[in-house]
Amino acid sequence: MLEISELLITRGEGSQAFEIELPHFVANYGEAVALCGQSGCGKSSILEVIGLILKPDSLKTYSLGSEDIASPILNAQHTKLAKLRARNFGFMLQTGGLLPYLTSLENIALSCKIIGEELDEPWLSPIIDRLGASHLLSKYPSQLSIGERQRVSFLRSIAHKPQVLLADEPTAALDPHKADELFDIILESVAELEMCAIIVTHDWSHVVKHALPSYTAEVYENRSVFSKVQL
Repeated sequence: MLEISELLITRGEGSQAFEIELPHFVANYGEAVALCGQSGCGKSSILEVIGLILKPDSLKTYSLGSEDIASPILNAQHTKLAKLRARNFGFMLQTGGLLPYLTSLENIALSCKIIGEELDEPWLSPIIDRLGASHLLSKYPSQLSIGERQRVSFLRSIAHKPQVLLADEPTAALDPHKADELFDIILESVAELEMCAIIVTHDWSHVVKHALPSYTAEVYENRSVFSKVQL
């Protein structure tokens, strides 16, 4: 389980300062949780804190499984955070984030290579087949459509078997049919692999369709407060 309490992020300074508050957040293994809200409310900033990329202004607790990692975050222990991030987190970006000089297979294997492991191809092959991505493995990102890049990005994000999948608007650039298909596959994989998944989305249709636990922002003049929504 991933659990966070009393998270505060400040963007900007002085009269332009905007505070993002997350009083309490929980994501269980095998479960996907949605972060929702209007543009600029702080969804991606929260995702960056969860992914150990952004240091918050304050944070009471952050536990991942049995490990408390609030102290390394607040004390900017970069080496420890980099190791935790590489081993325990998978990132799926809206634009794919693939390296242009690597083939799709090389991009997928990169998350394993970073932590000194070999890609477990027998384990990953059924997921590749489910995504219909076998024919993409030898291609470079420039040869892929947006939807194909997102499929490869998803495979890279789970190839090293992380505890947590972080997906920032993973279906925003896709047509409705492709978006539904990819979203279904993400949720199936999260359940099968018993990962936590935190998905930033502006599309409530996916949240409602799958009855996802969700946190949404109440936006005020100079701050936003995220709280859990009961569907």
